[in-house]
Amino acid sequence: MTAQLSIILNGESHRAAPGSIADLVRSLELDPTKVAVERNGDIVARSTLNAVALAEGDVLEIVHFVGGGQGDDTWTVAGRTFRSRLIVGTGKYKDFEQNAAAVEASGAEIVTVAVRRVNVSDPKAPMLTDFIDPRKITYLPNTAGCFTAEDAIRTLRLAREAGGWDLVKLEVLGEARTLYPDMRETLKACEVLANEGFLPMVYCTDDPIAAKQLESAGAVAVMPLGAPIGSGLGIQNRVTIRLIVEGASVPVLVDAGVGTASDAAVAMELGCDGVLMNTAIAEAKDPLRMARAMKLAVEAGRHAYLSGRMATRKYADPSSPLAGLI
Repeated sequence: MTAQLSIILNGESHRAAPGSIADLVRSLELDPTKVAVERNGDIVARSTLNAVALAEGDVLEIVHFVGGGQGDDTWTVAGRTFRSRLIVGTGKYKDFEQNAAAVEASGAEIVTVAVRRVNVSDPKAPMLTDFIDPRKITYLPNTAGCFTAEDAIRTLRLAREAGGWDLVKLEVLGEARTLYPDMRETLKACEVLANEGFLPMVYCTDDPIAAKQLESAGAVAVMPLGAPIGSGLGIQNRVTIRLIVEGASVPVLVDAGVGTASDAAVAMELGCDGVLMNTAIAEAKDPLRMARAMKLAVEAGRHAYLSGRMATRKYADPSSPLAGLI
């Protein structure tokens, strides 16, 4: 019996029968005409796969095409990886059923959830978990409506007790009229929560300095507002959002102010890791269609950012050369 060769195949030890690389590919039930092979750091031309013999100790990479796009462009927060860069809220919908349908249409893998008192007068009333399964969709408990660090900390301690969640969204509001964050109270709460083992994703002003302070306080993501919560005004200050992105070492997600799909695309074109929205979908005349639109907008904006946009110019630059014009 011919001794087998020891090789490294796609990063793992593998035993292979002597023969050509094409023989190895076929033994893996793959078609040599549909793969690309790298051997010891060099690309092996497909036309020579039958002629190149395997050798002891070869290091091979065999690749093929798979469905590309947003699904392969993941992002990670606090060690948890997600495909969708769209996070949606769970308020303002006409009912839980519509909310669940919108989440599905959006493709979101994370939903924000408020912590509220149980309705003790009707304990059998429907609950969000009956419609959006926390085993399939990541719940991100938030502190919506909290105006002090103390209230926010208390709320998230209860949330962790209720569902075991440590990845949370922290927001501490300064006033009811603007719903702008109180950064002094937010920083205070972030430090306490991080020290207690929470992983806070933090709503903040569109201020690069505040964003870095939150990182130092233990934030696992910073979430600058694009415009006031629920306003639908879109991103009002692209410059500071971009500065936050450039200076951050944690994910940056625009939170608040998105009104329509183009706003979501702009956030992604600025290099943000994701976008969080609620009202833009829930208050649309057709929430399900808007949810799908937001999904596509986030994907389009991300692709545009990764592709590297053309330079802006002061004057026109013709697409067709003028030399040789008839």
